[in-house]
Amino acid sequence: MAKDYIDIAAGVSKSAAALRKAIPGQMQGFAGLGAATYKDDALPGKFKELIALAIGIAGRCDGCVAYHAKMAFEKGASREEVAETIGVAIQMGGGPSMVYGGEALAAYDAFADEDPA
Repeated sequence: MAKDYIDIAAGVSKSAAALRKAIPGQMQGFAGLGAATYKDDALPGKFKELIALAIGIAGRCDGCVAYHAKMAFEKGASREEVAETIGVAIQMGGGPSMVYGGEALAAYDAFADEDPA
């Protein structure tokens, strides 16, 4: 059965919102770390999202794959850039990363298919 990556990414955001209520100090710190990490600097934010996607693939994390596929799409990563990122993740992570690489491409496609543009 195909995973619904749009729902998975929304679930990540919903969980984060619940955590912001439960542990606001920690989540404020985590949000600050994220804001500093993903801003355009020596590496553009889009590339940082692709790195995070590769780590999500290697870590076999559905929520990470869905969320960072969404963010890579929103930051303008092309399907070809996502595919090359998946190639790096597969090379670094072997068979398990190959399986999750296919999941990451399906996640990216789900967000591209939802885009009205």
